[in-house]
Amino acid sequence: MKKGFIFDLDGTVYRSDELMPGARSVITKLDVQGFGIVFLSNKPLHSRQYYADNLDQLGIPVDVNQIVTSSYVMGYHLSETDKGATVYPVGEEPLVRELKGSGMVISEDPEEIDYVVASFDRNFHYDKLNIAFQAIMNGARFIATNPDRTCPVKNGEVPDAAGMIGAIEGVTGKKVELVAGKPSKLMVKAAIDRLDVEPEDCLLVGDRLETDIKMGNDHGITTALVLTGVTSREDLAGSSIKPTYVLENLYQLPEKLDLGLETGS
Repeated sequence: MKKGFIFDLDGTVYRSDELMPGARSVITKLDVQGFGIVFLSNKPLHSRQYYADNLDQLGIPVDVNQIVTSSYVMGYHLSETDKGATVYPVGEEPLVRELKGSGMVISEDPEEIDYVVASFDRNFHYDKLNIAFQAIMNGARFIATNPDRTCPVKNGEVPDAAGMIGAIEGVTGKKVELVAGKPSKLMVKAAIDRLDVEPEDCLLVGDRLETDIKMGNDHGITTALVLTGVTSREDLAGSSIKPTYVLENLYQLPEKLDLGLETGS
């Protein structure tokens, strides 16, 4: 019997402002029965409090400490390894606030920058690319919040952080050194620490093979792929990354794991 559950958010629990089938029912019943639950998001566009408030509005009340985001993990990692360093975030305001709150100094001067932090940035433009380029050519380290190519939204997908990473890699000839979000060990450690259980006692549920499922597989966590997000059965058939379980939606989770939950509406 699993003791802890790790749920991806976008494409797994909800898409934009719509809950995925079974999400509220299953998660609520897991919580009532005392299972540990943590929610992960590689999306660095909002604070952890925002995600907690959003889940609450959707009928899934959670504590902010149950939320782990790639920007939070990035800020925590830098605060532990190089607190007070000067960084240039290629990202939006929530990432900037997270880095400042973790003790980082923000600068646009390439000669001052110790780290370029690439992220999902809907305001990405040439000047940002040039600052990142000049800083890295001047010796700054190149790191990123998350590797996602796309982010699921209500009517499909939109470009994610991989676009910003790719642009910087393309002009600098440098590969990103570290990615804080899924499937990194930094992200999984943050989740496991909050659940306070061993990896083998957890189930990770997500919609993306190369982040969610890979992270679980790489760290000894049982995985369940839901087909409500970006991955289709055709994608799964052509991938070397295989989950332990495949679910049409979260309604199927209790039956697959024999949890004994009633999963009505």
